[in-house]
Parts: sequence; structure tokens; C-alpha cells
Amino acid sequence: MATIYGAERRGTTQNEKLVIGASSLGTVFEWYDFYLYGLLATHISKQFFSGVNETTGFILALGAFAAGFAVRPFGALVFGRIGDLVGRKNTFLVTMGIMGLSTFAVGLLPSYATIGIAAPIILVGLRLLQGLALGGEYGGAATYVAEHAPDGKRGLYTSFIQTTATLGLFAALLVVIGFRNMLGEETFGSFGWRLPFLVSIILLGVSMWIRLQLSESPVFLKMKEEGTTSKAPLTEAFGRWGNLKVVLIALFGAAMGQAVVWYTGQFYALFFLEKMLKVDGATANVLMAVALALGTPFFVIFGWLSDRIGRKPIIMAGCALAAVTYFPLFGALTGAANPALARAQAAAPVSVVAHGGDCSFQFDPVGRNTFDARSCDIAKSYLAKNGISYDNVEAAEGAVAEVRIGVRRLVTPDPSIVTGEARKAAVAAYQAALKGALAEAGYPAKAEGMNTVAVVAILWFMVLLVTMVYGPIAALLVELFPTRIRYTSMSLPYHIGNGWFGGFLPTTAFAMVAATGDIYYGLWYPVVLASVTLVLGVLFLPETFRRDIGQ
Repeated sequence: MATIYGAERRGTTQNEKLVIGASSLGTVFEWYDFYLYGLLATHISKQFFSGVNETTGFILALGAFAAGFAVRPFGALVFGRIGDLVGRKNTFLVTMGIMGLSTFAVGLLPSYATIGIAAPIILVGLRLLQGLALGGEYGGAATYVAEHAPDGKRGLYTSFIQTTATLGLFAALLVVIGFRNMLGEETFGSFGWRLPFLVSIILLGVSMWIRLQLSESPVFLKMKEEGTTSKAPLTEAFGRWGNLKVVLIALFGAAMGQAVVWYTGQFYALFFLEKMLKVDGATANVLMAVALALGTPFFVIFGWLSDRIGRKPIIMAGCALAAVTYFPLFGALTGAANPALARAQAAAPVSVVAHGGDCSFQFDPVGRNTFDARSCDIAKSYLAKNGISYDNVEAAEGAVAEVRIGVRRLVTPDPSIVTGEARKAAVAAYQAALKGALAEAGYPAKAEGMNTVAVVAILWFMVLLVTMVYGPIAALLVELFPTRIRYTSMSLPYHIGNGWFGGFLPTTAFAMVAATGDIYYGLWYPVVLASVTLVLGVLFLPETFRRDIGQ
């Protein structure tokens, strides 16, 4: 048996480029599919959630984006079990097929205007299928590559898998940018946004063909021939405290913090540029693409470094830096991307003076709240829709709300007096007055005077933090668990961390912003979770980089 295993490993060495390349390329394609939705959230909001107000529609679109993340842990359980029972290769072929066909179908889906409520329901269903597929894909690819890697190089080898999420996002950005420039914004917004989804069918065919050239993992083959495969991977992984304890440590002491750093640095930053700083979508995509191109090599660098100094210190350092720097980084991003907005915020800060009990949470999932029944809502809904940061000042109960822009005061219409069509007209007039007052105070309608180099530098640093926490984590998770239940055990904490804590970050953070009026308030979400991971990781996470994974 040792001879057979040795032969397998020698064959693997000769074909290591195929192993890494085929595994990585397939995973790049899956991430491309998955993140197209996030990049096109604004267009998807208009196409599939047009039955609600603009702010709610955007949050719902992000919620549907997050739905794909919500089911990733269930995909990890389903496909992780299959992968530990029947093998790594065939499992991630199935997940790729599900992901690719679901993405293609999004490009064909009729809009809300065409088929009504069925459109967002079907869209969410397709996102759920994508999430299930991705839940099985990552663990399979990471395990497959790690089990082919020689000792002392697992961090380096698996770091190429870690680049795939960023490369998938990068590829999606390039395709979106290409179609936007080719078609123009008006045509792209009308139907061109569908084309990046439709061309994915070509990528699916190429990726499936390449992966079919692979053979099974040598570590799994050795275990299968020895008859030591698990008969009940789920029970062994989560029904026994010894392994479940390690799963929990992996989740809260590593994956949770890694996830929020990843999604803040690559997705929330992009949404923040477009939604809060009023950078047009095409420009925001280009800026992020440049930052990703500059940052991506560091996944491999930190993976390689983790083979020498360990996985834990690099991941913990990334979490610590993120927790300390996010607030100043996003403040600097505002000053660099939209200096006119930064000056206006400093010179003429906006505040809403209202009784707290009269203010609704600025989110309506069923689309029935027009936010005009209370004076506070009239003020806040306009500011939230336009991404204007404001402070809340408490007023006496029953007082009519007012917006203060510097020293200027604009009292809202009183809905208890103005009703029906007169109220609509009064609200429209008030919004026009607010728009004018904000413009006079220097608040720009779109980003002006951008320092492009500074914006790219800030985004690059955030991507660098992503590479620190993400580059070594695949090797860490593989090394934490025994071969017989590795696929199942490592997949669940990874996908709970990235699917739940990370995937819901944009939705949660923007909801926090809408609730408070502070465009930076949503940063508390990643800062707190990264800090918790730092503490728990330092105390409980073991170092793994010298472990033998062939057991």
C-alpha cells in the first residue's frame, strides 16, 4: 500500500500544475458566477424589486444576494458528506454544474414588470441553488489540492485556491466593465446586464472539460483501499465533542473574522463607493479591479509565508489590523473618492431633529410603507435614499421633524394636517427643497475631484488585509481535521463563517446605516467580529502548519 501511495504522490508531483490549475480554474468560474449578482445588485434591484421604494429595493437585492450565502452551510453538509463517502473529484464536478446552470438561468429570468412577484421568488430560488453548490465546491477544491501537496508546501499550494474568489470577482468585474463600455450605460441597464450571466455557459463548458482530466485525491484513494473511509461523516464530525470542539474553534477563532475582513475589503468597499460616495458604477468597478490586480499576488505570498512561520500569526495579524484601521480607512476613502462630500460633511453637517418614537426603521420588505405618514420618516427616507449621513437629535414628543443642514433649518410637512394628494405634493416640494439646500451646502450629486491614486491605495490596503486572513486559511482548515471526515468538517465552519457572518455583511451593514443615518456605522459589524475572532483565535486556535495530513 505504501508503494501504491508513493506512486500516486510521484504522479501527482509530475502533474501538480494540472491539479492546481484545474481545481483553481473551476473555482474561479464558480466565484465568477456567484459574485456577478453582487456586482449588479443595483440593476437587479431595479429589475426584480421594483415594487418597493428605492432604499428597500436595494436592501432586498442585497438580501437576495445574501440568501445564496445563507444556504452555503447546508451545501457544505450535503456535499461534504458525499465528498467524504465517494470522493473529492466527482463531488465538485456536480457542484460546478449546479452553479453554472443556475447562473445562466438568471440571465434569462423575466423581470418584475413582466411576471410580477414570481420574478424575485425565482431569483431567490436560483441564488439558493448557487449557495448550495458553492457550499460543496470550496471544501472539495481546497481538500483536493492540499491532499496532493507535498509537506511544507500546503500553504503555498492551497493559496492558489484562495486566489480564486478574488480572481472570480476580478473576472466578473472585467466582464461587466467590458459590456458596460461596449453597450453604454443606458443599454446595459436595460438588458445588457444579462449578458455576463449568459456568457457563463461557455465558461462552464470549458471548466467542466478541464476538471474531467483530473484523477482522485491520492490521500482519499489510500484511505479507501485501506477501508478506513467514514461510514457516517456527519456523526463523526459533529456528533462527537472532540471534533465538534475543533469545528467551533475553527469557526469563531478563524473563519468568522476572515469572512468579515474578506467581504468588507472586497464587497462592502465597492458598495460604499457607489451607494454612499456617489461614485458611478463603472468607475467604482474599475477602481476595485485595479486594487484586486495589485493585491492578488499577496494571497500566494502569505500562503508561502505561512509554510514558514505558521498560519495562525498571519490570520490573527490581519484581523487585528482590520479592527484597528477600518474606521480611519473608510473616512480616508470618503476624502479621496469624493472630497466635495467630505468638505460638505465637515462644514455643514446634517441632522434630523425628531422624537425617536415617531421615526420608522428605514426598511420595508413588503413595500407598503411610503414613509410619508410621519414627519420624521419624510425627512429620513430622502436622506437614506441619497446616502446622506446625518445625526439624530431628540425633539419633544409631537414635534414636527426638521432637517438641519449647517445652520439652515427645513421643517417637514406635517402629515397630520396635509393628507391625500396634497401630502404627495408637499412631500415632493420638501424633497426638492432639501435637494437644493444640500447642493447649496456643497453636497455633490455625484463624486467630484477624486484622487484616483489615493482611492486605489486605500482599496489595495483593504485587499492586502483580505490576503492576510484568507491566503493561509485553506491550509489551516485542512490540517485541523482527519482525512476520513476532512471534507465535511472543514466545509461547515468555513461556510458558516463566510456564508452567514460574511455573506450577510453588506445587507446588515447597510441596514445599520439606514437605521442610524451614519454612513460609517455599519463598520461596527466587521470591527466587532474581527476583534472577537482575534481574542478567541489567540486563546484557542492551534498552530497546524507542521501536521501530517495523511492520517
